[in-house]
Amino acid sequence: MAIALGKPAVDGLNGLVAALGEWQYDGAPVQLHPGDPGWFWRFGVEQAAAATRTWSRDGEILAVGLLDDPELVRLAIAPQAQRDEELARQMVEDVSAPERGVLIEEKAYVDAPMGALLQELLFTEGWKADELWTPLRLDLAEPVRNPGVRVEVIGPEQANLRAAVQRASFDGSTFTNERWHAMAAGPAYVDARCLVGYDEEDNAVAAVTVWSAGPGKPGLIEPMGVHQEYRGHGYGQAITVAAAAALQQLGSSSAVVCTPSRNVGATATYKSAGFGPLPETRNQYRDA
Repeated sequence: MAIALGKPAVDGLNGLVAALGEWQYDGAPVQLHPGDPGWFWRFGVEQAAAATRTWSRDGEILAVGLLDDPELVRLAIAPQAQRDEELARQMVEDVSAPERGVLIEEKAYVDAPMGALLQELLFTEGWKADELWTPLRLDLAEPVRNPGVRVEVIGPEQANLRAAVQRASFDGSTFTNERWHAMAAGPAYVDARCLVGYDEEDNAVAAVTVWSAGPGKPGLIEPMGVHQEYRGHGYGQAITVAAAAALQQLGSSSAVVCTPSRNVGATATYKSAGFGPLPETRNQYRDA
């Protein structure tokens, strides 16, 4: 049977999040994680559905794409389908042709798992390598050290605080109380936690959200930020350590985070929290 490109209805998203969780395992190439659509869910369930694409054969979903932006699709491919030639060739066709409804006609990007046949075929079709990203990983088999600051798990009553720290950490952030509640209503947030760290004067100085893919599977840190007024005091390291501890409590086997390789400050922060770098990855792009 041919590979079918699909755009799921709202009621089909829960199953896709579950599939993404099943595809995660230690040692696998870093790819789209349940936490990625989980974080995107802040824009609402209808927008999450509109930004999702699937590729399937005989009703079996083999790949999932999330349009972080109209020009960027981030992908996960089922482990048994990473080298599936029929799937890879159809995906190349679908992301290359704007009329297929995946990527726009202007310059566009694909974030595919390293080692997948799709990457090789995209290069063959003239796609180019984009900037490098560094994934980092912390094994959670051993106890996680104390973060050294007070950390609070955020519930609905403190959503305003979590949103405020996010906006103070990232220029242009549009995260709000309403968007926190939209995110928390999504299926991925059942196995997620938001944390806020405080300094000695009880100022909220850093925040993070962590996403489990299920017991015994890698968990994701996305996003982590330090309030602009409190940087340079080790709070990024502290909240990252707290994030790892939260994932350990959720049953994750490891904690994973990704950052642009050019962001040497973020890479240093994660390393200081005990994370080790994995082989670099890169997106691919086509010109308009």
